[in-house]
Amino acid sequence: MKMLRRFLLIAYLISGMVAFTAVQAQTESGFISIDCGVPANMTYTDKTTGLTYVSDSNFIENNIGETHTISLEYHSPNIENQFSTLRSFPQGYKNCYTLKPADGKGYKYLIRARFLYGNYDERMIVPEFDLYIGTNKWGTVKLDNASHVGSMEIVYISTSTYIFVCIVNTDHGTPFISALELRPLKNSTYTPTRAAVLYQRLDLGSTTNKSVRFQEDVYDRIWQPYNMGDAKILSTSLTVDSGTVINYTPPSSVLATAMIRENVTIEPEDPTAKYYVYMHFADLEKLQANESREFLIYENDKLWNGNDQPFAPEYLYTTTRFSTSPVSGNRINYLFKQSTTSTHQPILNALEIFIVQNFSQPQTYEQDVHIFNKRNHCHFFGGSVM
Repeated sequence: MKMLRRFLLIAYLISGMVAFTAVQAQTESGFISIDCGVPANMTYTDKTTGLTYVSDSNFIENNIGETHTISLEYHSPNIENQFSTLRSFPQGYKNCYTLKPADGKGYKYLIRARFLYGNYDERMIVPEFDLYIGTNKWGTVKLDNASHVGSMEIVYISTSTYIFVCIVNTDHGTPFISALELRPLKNSTYTPTRAAVLYQRLDLGSTTNKSVRFQEDVYDRIWQPYNMGDAKILSTSLTVDSGTVINYTPPSSVLATAMIRENVTIEPEDPTAKYYVYMHFADLEKLQANESREFLIYENDKLWNGNDQPFAPEYLYTTTRFSTSPVSGNRINYLFKQSTTSTHQPILNALEIFIVQNFSQPQTYEQDVHIFNKRNHCHFFGGSVM
């Protein structure tokens, strides 16, 4: 019966994939996209994103672990192909994937691990386990239930040619992973720290209630739709250019909606953590000569970054404002105060929040790569925004 289930799901997977071609899109250059648990050496082009996914068999020492398919009742057309299969690790304390990005060490990468338990083992016990990059803890994987799709994402500056993403058993069930993805970023983007974990990435005022990623987002960031109950929504069918913000390049579809809002409050799960905040703005209304939209931004009652000049978003062009130093606390409040001469209220199109991660340990020495592999057998977006 189990063999039949696996055959049916693999057949379903193949039917939802586009035949692989040797020439990949230029915009996918440097991407590493791994579908964990599919047959060894399998390669396919995902029909939704157009990204090329490969089997994880060549990224883990001796192909250790067990490959599984989720139970049929947890599979649906609404989930990505990558969640249909997974690799579990019933043996060993720490099992690591070895990634070798094309740009090498000293560069900044977005690394994302994804999980769907889907009662693959028919035990209905959702596990909890840790995720590491080398010897540094990235975070703890916690899933609410068997159907919960979870993602953990980190922006990381590599100190080695190799990046080891490790799944660590904490005696709370068998660890597993569904997909592992790496995307190169520009070194001038996001936090100046060695590692920062994504806390929230929100498409504010979304009218579709659907997430946005590649190919609309050149870095394959995943933007979650989010609306704040009482906020008025602005939208446009026109293209919103990234303007001078070539470093961040938020997708036009994300920027094409905005909320009219006087404040945004973040209530962190961990008040001792340090947060970097990124706000993306673009005016979606063409104002007349006698009209303006100008406002000051306050962080916890103080001018954000000490900037006392009113900010005016450009029409259909993006400006990104971000933390120059991290902030912490039980409640972090951003107030958008309309200037006395402004005729229009403040807006906000998109929001990103990162948590500084203290990676004090070197990942490993270059010469110890093979030894490391042999030894190791080679809460998701939380809190609230209001």
